[in-house]
Amino acid sequence: MTDTQPAARPVDHLRHDPVLRGLIGFTLLGCLLFFLLSGQPMRQVQVFWLVQVPLDVALALGGWRLRRLAHERYRRFWSMIGFAGAAFTVGDTYHALQVLILPGEPSLTGGIVQTVFFAIGMCSNVVACLIFPQGLRTARERFVFWLDAATVLVGGGVVAWCFAFNPLDGGTDRVNASVTAALVLVATFSATKVALIRHPPMARIAAWPMVCAAMVQGISTLLPGDFQSLDHAYVYAIRLLPSLLIAIGPWIQVIVLRVGDPRYTAKRRPYSLLPYGMIAVTFVVFFQMLPNAASSQLVGATIGVVVITFLVAGRQLVAFHDNMKLISRLDVALGELRDQALFDGLTGLANRTHFSAETARLLTVDSSLLLIDLDDFKTVNDTMGHAAGDSLLKVVASRLRDAAGDDGMVCRLGGDEFALLLPGAGPEGARMVAAEILRLLAEPIVLLQHTLTTRASIGLTAARPGEDPSTLLANADIAMYEAKRRGKGQWIAYTDEMGARISAEAVLIRELDQAVERDEFTLLYQPIVRLCDGRLTGVESLIRWNHPVRGLVPPVEFIPIAERTGQIVAIGRWVLRQACRQGAAWLATFPGEVPLQVGVNVAGPQLRDPGLVADVAAVLAETGLPAGSLVIEVTETAVLDDEQSHATMLALRALGVKLALDDFGTAASSLGLLLTCPVNSLKLDRSFVESITTVSRQAAVATAVSQMAAALEFGSVAEGIETAEQRDLLRGLGYEYGQGYLYSRPVPADRISELRIRGLAAASS
Repeated sequence: MTDTQPAARPVDHLRHDPVLRGLIGFTLLGCLLFFLLSGQPMRQVQVFWLVQVPLDVALALGGWRLRRLAHERYRRFWSMIGFAGAAFTVGDTYHALQVLILPGEPSLTGGIVQTVFFAIGMCSNVVACLIFPQGLRTARERFVFWLDAATVLVGGGVVAWCFAFNPLDGGTDRVNASVTAALVLVATFSATKVALIRHPPMARIAAWPMVCAAMVQGISTLLPGDFQSLDHAYVYAIRLLPSLLIAIGPWIQVIVLRVGDPRYTAKRRPYSLLPYGMIAVTFVVFFQMLPNAASSQLVGATIGVVVITFLVAGRQLVAFHDNMKLISRLDVALGELRDQALFDGLTGLANRTHFSAETARLLTVDSSLLLIDLDDFKTVNDTMGHAAGDSLLKVVASRLRDAAGDDGMVCRLGGDEFALLLPGAGPEGARMVAAEILRLLAEPIVLLQHTLTTRASIGLTAARPGEDPSTLLANADIAMYEAKRRGKGQWIAYTDEMGARISAEAVLIRELDQAVERDEFTLLYQPIVRLCDGRLTGVESLIRWNHPVRGLVPPVEFIPIAERTGQIVAIGRWVLRQACRQGAAWLATFPGEVPLQVGVNVAGPQLRDPGLVADVAAVLAETGLPAGSLVIEVTETAVLDDEQSHATMLALRALGVKLALDDFGTAASSLGLLLTCPVNSLKLDRSFVESITTVSRQAAVATAVSQMAAALEFGSVAEGIETAEQRDLLRGLGYEYGQGYLYSRPVPADRISELRIRGLAAASS
């Protein structure tokens, strides 16, 4: 069992501070002596000055202590406050010794030496407040500040002027005390003005004792003569209290810096109450200066001016308060807009905009970037719903934060893609973080009472000198796709070879966009024959790219890229039109022969193109090729669990077009696909034919496919026949048609006409 201590409140730190307790206790002891020595004014005056000196010392020590503790921009301020305390100490010490050694008429007003040092100290305080950097950025802010400062200084000057030249009772001590009060008032209001700026040198809780000192000093100055008599003990206590309040201000600030508790600070108003306070003080002085025989008109006009001024000030303060509420609501709204602009609403991570800005700011040569893409996230959305997908993303975001640590910055780029910036982490540190991410993501996650694990592909790249954030992100993206290409669920570090390959692909993609317009594609046709007699019954259209620089580019180099980029739709539309035109031309050349079946390969993106069926119908109508002579060849992967592809094939069948399932047996769920896929024939993949005469397993697979085709009343075509032995075996297994190098390689259209004229049976016998 562990002991837990409740967090100390701010006031507890002040209550238990030994310096504050000592100053307050020493002052209370002095006040007690004032009452014990009642009737002995000289002794009371001596005690007063003896107690005054330690308070001055405390002010000086507090200022010098803060000079070392405070921020550099506050050191000059606290140095001048410490100097003021030192000046007070010298002057009050001199006067205290004078009172002890050469007692005279009891008085709380110092002599010439004490007055000079007091004036020096007060000037130091005022100058410290006035020259302190206000943090004012615009001309309007500076104008408003100096208006307020001028109001405070003029108000203090009015008090000093009135009481210095028109004392209430004409006494010299009274004049000196009034001037002293005015100086203290001006200095304390100046300090309060400093405390209320945007970045003050002292906390509000440390500044307010000094404000209270001015109030007490003002009260003691304006009290009637009977309350100023040195025969009363409370007079000494009232005169001593301002010195205590001013002395404890710096020590409270010392505690604030030492504790660092944000509860000591308070929200600051966008306006200052000081000018209104000085207006009130000026009116009080004005009423004091009114002659006793003032006319009723003058008194009435004065009261009217005062009332109107206070009403206007009150109205202005209400308007300020309403504006503060409006500004507060605007600040909240702006904060929400800022969060929406910089952070992802679902995960709370930085969004792409914020991440880009922070990457530019934090990026160093030693930085690393990780790009994380969840594997098969779409499956979660499709099977469990988008709510489950959102919950999964939140869990993933939390685990990425854990893996990133305090120094890493995690971002959700969009969808299920995340980025992680590691400032100052080299390649080795980035690899450790990538491995930790994979470990954390592999931990089971419970969603909607289902337990699942998730994987991710991670691309990792380290910053290089002069590399900008966009290049860094692009390199990480290349590495991430390389991780997916290699099987997912792993991290891959970027290499220059990857970049070169991607750059080459980018060039190829740009050139593919123009290949159709530049008529760089051509079609070759591979014959499909009837195995029983070797007669030519159809062809498979095969595209080739006659690149102006690279020469003949085989389909394996550009078709996968075209499928990934969607360019295959435009290319496939060109192939469809050219093949149908050629099929119609053969039909016209051999009018008495059975029309050749023209096979056209159609990829998955083409099947998902809503305009494919309309394109096929339009091409058939344009070329005059019978629908039954067109065979659309699709792969298992293109139609597997795809409703749009299935609907497209049904629509093609409705046109009368035939469908063939190409490369049969190479994808998953092939048997189940036969029950739903509306095809007319199966094409056995060449991988099952190449060793069919020597490998019994391949022969077994070929036999099973033939039997299924016969049972389902599908046509059967064997691809990749290169020897007579393969042909004879496949024919014996029940295959109706075949194609391969035994009969012909892919050839131009005119060669197909020649082969049809002389027949393929003789060529292959």
